[in-house]
Amino acid sequence: MPSKDAKSAQKKGGKLSKAEKEQLQKEEDERRQKEEEEARLLAEKEEQERLERERKEQEEHQRLELKDKDRREDELNELRHLLEENQTAVTKWETDSRAKAKWDRYMRCDGSPDPSVQQEINTFINLWWEDPEVQIKPVLKECALALRLLEELEGILRDQPEPADALRYQETLLSIQTLIQSKLDHTTEEILKWANAHSDIETGNMQTVVQDDIITLCLWANLNKNPRFKGFQFEEVGLGFELPKQLAVSDVAVRILHTHYDHLSHLANLKSQNPSRMSLGLGAREEPLLEGATAVGEWGETEGDGDRSGSTQQGGAEEEVQSVRGSEGRKSAVSVISMKEERRSGQKQLEDVKQKLEEKGSQIDTMLEGDDSGEGDSAPTPMDPVIDSYEGQVVDLQQYTPLGGVFYCDVFRLPPQSQQLNGWEMRELFDTGLQPFPYPTEQTQIQGSASMKLEDSGGLTCPPVGVTVTLPDSVLFLEDPQVARWDPEGQHWKTDCISETSYDEAERKISFKMDSFYAFTLLQDSYANMPFQSWELRPLGQDSALLTITAALTEVSITIKGSKCMLQSDQERGLNHILGQWMSPSGLQKAMVSAGVNIFVNQYSDKYVSVNAKDPLIEHAVYEQMALLSSAFAFSWSQWNTHCGHEHLVLQVCEHLDPVPVREDSWCVYLLGARRSQKLRINEHSEAFSPELDPGSEFHSTFLHMLRDGMSPAGQERRSHHLFVDAVHRLLRATRPLTYS
Repeated sequence: MPSKDAKSAQKKGGKLSKAEKEQLQKEEDERRQKEEEEARLLAEKEEQERLERERKEQEEHQRLELKDKDRREDELNELRHLLEENQTAVTKWETDSRAKAKWDRYMRCDGSPDPSVQQEINTFINLWWEDPEVQIKPVLKECALALRLLEELEGILRDQPEPADALRYQETLLSIQTLIQSKLDHTTEEILKWANAHSDIETGNMQTVVQDDIITLCLWANLNKNPRFKGFQFEEVGLGFELPKQLAVSDVAVRILHTHYDHLSHLANLKSQNPSRMSLGLGAREEPLLEGATAVGEWGETEGDGDRSGSTQQGGAEEEVQSVRGSEGRKSAVSVISMKEERRSGQKQLEDVKQKLEEKGSQIDTMLEGDDSGEGDSAPTPMDPVIDSYEGQVVDLQQYTPLGGVFYCDVFRLPPQSQQLNGWEMRELFDTGLQPFPYPTEQTQIQGSASMKLEDSGGLTCPPVGVTVTLPDSVLFLEDPQVARWDPEGQHWKTDCISETSYDEAERKISFKMDSFYAFTLLQDSYANMPFQSWELRPLGQDSALLTITAALTEVSITIKGSKCMLQSDQERGLNHILGQWMSPSGLQKAMVSAGVNIFVNQYSDKYVSVNAKDPLIEHAVYEQMALLSSAFAFSWSQWNTHCGHEHLVLQVCEHLDPVPVREDSWCVYLLGARRSQKLRINEHSEAFSPELDPGSEFHSTFLHMLRDGMSPAGQERRSHHLFVDAVHRLLRATRPLTYS
């Protein structure tokens, strides 16, 4: 502080003397030194406190690590024992369930064969193949039975039988699928034979729709051959087509066959796995022969029986079953039924009718051809080259999912129609079966009938065929659907030959054009709902929980109760048939994927989805322990899971015993690794991620014991049933929310 003399000097306006300046500088230095000393002492004190704190923390950390190390083996053994105990109980339940299902199947006594018994299924295939029934209603009923048998076979294959049995079941499955398609072709031909008897008065053509819960058959026969005809809409089923002028004046019939099942997509997968066995595919239209089955030529009829089948019975029906190889090298079984009613004439008049038919060049005989079923005598099938799924416009079925079944769009030559002559009904009979009409054609002129001939045919082109489809009610399309057509030669779906695609979202109707007639399907990106935005698994009570996943385009909730699951969603369109239905986890997964709501992953998913990659062993171990505690603890997504690296997982957890939503302030953040689980100091709303241990908590070798450490007595009483644990674990493993969110 300046002296009185210095102050007086300053007041007088004089300058400080040298002594006064030195005095002031000395006082300033002393003050600064004092402050520096105080700061140094404070820093030393703080450093000592920090070192002491770190020492204590290190000692505590070492103590906790030592404690964790001492009990590590016991915790791991307890967890291992608990998991093995649950798995043993689940395996026993599954074995008992399969045995009971097999016994119930045996005691059903409804006449349907057991597809796992080769003799029974071969007998069913042979008898159905021989059955001359071609009326649509009985055929659809038999097809429904065959489809149920296919479901049983698929269930058997999912149980992973022995390789030899699996191959046999796969052959049986393909044979039944081929036979179903063949029967539908037969009944189509039968309906078209009687087209003129069911022609529409207004249009002069025949159009009809026959459907059940699985199959919809739309047929249109061009009887009028009006060159101004543009197309037809089957309003009751939401299907329609547009025809080029060349076809509008031709003897053709158009069929749109919608099957709610898909028997084509798996052929592409089979071809990539074993191309040599693709002769069983639908594209070949071969007779379904199995090991031990009887060839067609051995079914009690030979070519010499043609005279017998050509004989006529008055007042009855003449049935001829023909199996011929068409000009295109395909086999088809053709059931030809000729109805002749005797009204006023006798045998002589009937012979006159037959003579007139022969003059027209029609031959009535029976040719039964059968494949050589001997394994030793048959030459090995040449191995077809495996087609790269990324070449051209081939659909990658690992990335896209066909939805809504398959639409078979075909054009056939219209079979000869019957004529009335002297009270007799005459019909030309051909041994070619249902014949596809070639379109586009290389001919420069198309003649529709004897009475109509196109002029200026030299300038004809082959315009595309228009198709309109209303999306099935059983499917939810999250994005605009894509159209793919089936390539029977390559045995895969392709997106070429399709143009002018337009989609009306309000009407749920898609229209497009194809350069020819193909089987087609509607596609959706399998991973449109990924990655997930968030997820939560919370208990609803004892052995009951709710898994909610907020996906990219929709929110899905799955209620788990015991061994069953039930889908819940605000989106009802396309999901009404599965909402509120209790199913097994695998059954629910299959139903949701078929309905277009895919939240499930597979071994290829990470190639198409940007994921938060984690160690799969750690991830699956966490799912196992989450399932064990899912009756008492709620689990949720955490933003810090993307900040902890590949070797660790972060999620929010809290004990939750009431069936109400979890309060936001109840969550705690946990860090999980291969050797240690711990509760973190941070919460979901912290500014930055930190792996610092929450004060008062401990390390544990397992996530299970980490949560049990602070569990309430009421929570400890909730011991989950092994079937509930298995159901939760299956859903978590199928969705993998810790990686795909």
